[in-house]
Amino acid sequence: MEAVRRIEVRYPWLRLAAVLAWLAGTYLAVNELPAPFSWGVSAALLAVFIAVTLLHQQVLASLERYQALEFLTRARLARCALDWPNIPAHQPIAVSPDHPFDRDLIVTGPRSLHHLLDSTASAGGSRALAGWLLETHPSPSQTLTRQNQVRELIALPGLRARLALDGALIAGPFASSQARAPRWDGDALIHWLGQTSRAAALRPYLIVLGLLAAANLFLFFLHAAGLLPAWWVLTLLIYLALQSLKFRESSEVFQQADELARRLKQLHVVLADLESYPWRAESKLADLCAPFRQGEGRPSWIVRRAGLIATAASLHGNPFLSLILNLLIPWDLFFAYQLERLKGHLRAVLPAWLETWYTLEALCALAEFAILNPGYAFPDLLEPDAGMIFKAYALGHPLIRPSARVTNPFTIERLGMVILITGSNMSGKSTFLRAVGANLCLAYAGSVVCAESLQTLPFRLFASMNVADSLNDGISFFYAEVRRLKALLDALQSTERLPLFFLIDEIFRGTNNRERRIGSEAYLRALAGQHGAGIISTHDLELVRLEQEIPQVRNYHFRETVEGDRMVFDYRLRPGPSPTTNALRIMALAGLPVKPPDP
Repeated sequence: MEAVRRIEVRYPWLRLAAVLAWLAGTYLAVNELPAPFSWGVSAALLAVFIAVTLLHQQVLASLERYQALEFLTRARLARCALDWPNIPAHQPIAVSPDHPFDRDLIVTGPRSLHHLLDSTASAGGSRALAGWLLETHPSPSQTLTRQNQVRELIALPGLRARLALDGALIAGPFASSQARAPRWDGDALIHWLGQTSRAAALRPYLIVLGLLAAANLFLFFLHAAGLLPAWWVLTLLIYLALQSLKFRESSEVFQQADELARRLKQLHVVLADLESYPWRAESKLADLCAPFRQGEGRPSWIVRRAGLIATAASLHGNPFLSLILNLLIPWDLFFAYQLERLKGHLRAVLPAWLETWYTLEALCALAEFAILNPGYAFPDLLEPDAGMIFKAYALGHPLIRPSARVTNPFTIERLGMVILITGSNMSGKSTFLRAVGANLCLAYAGSVVCAESLQTLPFRLFASMNVADSLNDGISFFYAEVRRLKALLDALQSTERLPLFFLIDEIFRGTNNRERRIGSEAYLRALAGQHGAGIISTHDLELVRLEQEIPQVRNYHFRETVEGDRMVFDYRLRPGPSPTTNALRIMALAGLPVKPPDP
């Protein structure tokens, strides 16, 4: 790219030299050569200037493509290494604060699951990807369809590279790694197209003005032949009066047509590849891209038509030529009518184009995630009679760098079970809960998961992990947690067809030990045996005895070891209750005036 930059900086001087050569050559030729030769020399020198200008534009286009490739490569390497400072900034996604797991599992926002996966160039593609990750009622058929489409895209690196580059080019200019990634947003175009059409109102005027224009010419020629008086003056005045009634509509056509042609030309950079791509007969993506290959709904046809209208409307910028044309025929009004008709056609096809592109972008983001993580696996969706409901091998958290990530096997045999995880502070309980939840989000979106294998039932997902108080609403942390846990229990006891998978971190942490133990035990008993399953982490070792009382409860734990004056965690999940605690030791190691327990 540096070589292209060095070439590009020379072109302004070459263009200046070409202009000066043209002016000087024309001056000398006019003064020294006969007229035909002098103008020939001038035309030749002008052609040289035009050629230099066109070459400069090609170099600028090449430089822009190199910049786009550099931007994409930097972002890809950053995502591969989980180098957050160099991953393009996240796309803000509006999510309800009452969403059952978004905030708890860090699905959207900075340094989130969505932020990591989101390599889309359009705002719509980013929203589509977020919607899949945030799905509260996953559809097994949709999940399997996306998995097959992602697998197909993984095998089409050329198509993915072209779509990524084309998307980056229309979304530019290219942001630095510290700035918000550029996004192409079609909402403004959809809104503009959705405005009330004036085509029906323009048509009667256009018919009358067309007839008057023909009458003007006919009467003018009859008058010129001496057969009639100058009646054409009267019809011309009527024609101009009617034209003035629609002056605003006809005067707007130039700006609107030019803007529409520019936006469609941008979009066509991406859609042209999808329109002409030679899909295989059995391709799942061919069905998805069908809207781009349907007769007059083809993007190339629409873009050509918009370009012709924009070219014709551009004559409005030449006052003399525009006056002559509009005196002879209703030129501006005719193309205003054609523009309104084109907008009506676009209203019918553009939403399907954009939704298809957005879906394909989100699928490409999932395919890119799979390629950057070759050790990840596509999950298997289980049937209700499979003999288990969740089984993972080497399950890890996708937002932790591979060098620091610890994976664990984990199985839940049947619905109604509650897994109780105990362990010391910082031993890995919360991270494990988020690893399970994040991988379920990925699985239902159609993505690969951070595991060597994962089998799961389709679940609704609900988490209570990152509860926050609200000073504005006068809600304390404890009351916010109570409300969250009540919503979870209501979701579990609902009549939904899909079972619920719940994740609760440090249950009832906002109250005293005695009330926390009483409340936690009662809540755990209410969860057991219901239409769902899940995991609860707690510091309360008194709760582990419930495994002996409730058949659906199973104990697991994380532990640590003490090495000299520091604590070492291996983050390995083990069956049974935790044999250790470390709160006093952490206080002592931090310098607080407490006596640490014996090792």
